Amino acid sequence: MGGITGLIASTLPILVLVPINNYYGLTPALLAALGVAVVIFIWRAARKESLQPAFNALFGVVIGAVVAWLTGDARGYFLYGIWVSLLLFVVAMISIVVRWPLVGVVWKGLNGEDMSWRSVPAARRAYAVATAGWAVVFIARFIVQNALYNDEATGALAAARILMGWPLTGLVLILTIWMVRRANAAVDKNGAEAHEH
Repeated sequence: MGGITGLIASTLPILVLVPINNYYGLTPALLAALGVAVVIFIWRAARKESLQPAFNALFGVVIGAVVAWLTGDARGYFLYGIWVSLLLFVVAMISIVVRWPLVGVVWKGLNGEDMSWRSVPAARRAYAVATAGWAVVFIARFIVQNALYNDEATGALAAARILMGWPLTGLVLILTIWMVRRANAAVDKNGAEAHEH
């Protein structure tokens, strides 16, 4: 997730955007947010750290800035994230319904492992619980932030974006790790039982 510098990369542009927009207007605010994201990217590159978190943050800032510029409103900066949250909720729920829980697919895919866990009901259930945890976070972000967007509460929207970002992600990561361990244990148990027979 990028650790502390990943946290900085995702929150500093938002912390810069809102006050500069309030005092100097939209264009300086967007330029400042983009500038901060670029500086963080260069800083991570100079320190030879992983660029993925900084790149993700920079990509998000660019998309947010483009939408805000097109809408002519600083609130537009948050639209991309709001609607991506709804999309991710829908994808997560569909993955559970069709018995391909997204957490299992992503976790095993990132580790270059096969999808044989799907034939173990206990493992599939564990991954479904983890996926449901992410789905709850995604829909909560959408509901709260979309309501604040519609209320034109830009400052509160920025605060919600930060508060519903890392803290909620941290909680659902704990759930995910717990469920991944349960899924792995179920797969190992199933393999041992199959070997005995």
